[in-house]
Amino acid sequence: MGYTLVVDIPQEVLDDVRKRLRRIGGQVQGVERMLSEGRECRDVVTQLAAISKAVDRAGLKLVAAGLAYCLSDPERAAADGYPIETVEKMLMSIS
Repeated sequence: MGYTLVVDIPQEVLDDVRKRLRRIGGQVQGVERMLSEGRECRDVVTQLAAISKAVDRAGLKLVAAGLAYCLSDPERAAADGYPIETVEKMLMSIS
């Protein structure tokens, strides 16, 4: 089922975030294998930290695109439910 994002996010940003999420999925599967194999705790934690950072970066990529949208057309962004204060809160929630 398709849907449309209200914020006007460029397709290349969406493609990049999807690519990042696929990579993160692979990292999560890798950690599951590490646990099954009984790998060292420090190695598992290192990979979990990398996953966490990758998720944060994917979120920041989206918020940055949303911020650019809000700054380029603040009236439309506010009418779409994304006033600058909302985007600021989104940024603060992932930083």
